[in-house]
Amino acid sequence: MDAGSAVPPINDVTTDTHDPPQFVAVLPLRKRARNPPDYGGEPVAILQRAAWPEIVPMETPVGRVQVHAAVRTVVAGSGWALIGDDERAGRIEATATTRWWRFKDDLVIRLRDLPGAGTRIDVRSKSRIGRNDLGANARRIRTFLADLRRTLGTQR
Repeated sequence: MDAGSAVPPINDVTTDTHDPPQFVAVLPLRKRARNPPDYGGEPVAILQRAAWPEIVPMETPVGRVQVHAAVRTVVAGSGWALIGDDERAGRIEATATTRWWRFKDDLVIRLRDLPGAGTRIDVRSKSRIGRNDLGANARRIRTFLADLRRTLGTQR
């Protein structure tokens, strides 16, 4: 689901609707944003899961240090502005600027070690303005995860 009115009226999409990654480094940039940095909770999660059930955490057998480096590569290749990079916390934050209207959407990528080995990747993308992002944040997350899989050389 991505065509204009067919998308839910939300502006915040995440792979983890129960414990969404939190913004830290971009908070000063969002001070004048019309949309607060907080996640809208279960009402937003229900709409998101109905529209984009495929937007879920990515898990890989690759270790966190290597995944962090791959995330940096994907962020750099995306044209996003890198805002925060905290390898110890497993968090990278960036801002995407839309091509035509120059809207700013903020992203946070969270990396967590999986039990045993591997890494779980969660992504959140939220618009600074607007009630409905017309599916832009969902597309951005899907593209990011596909690019990350290619960069890591993994299929799943």
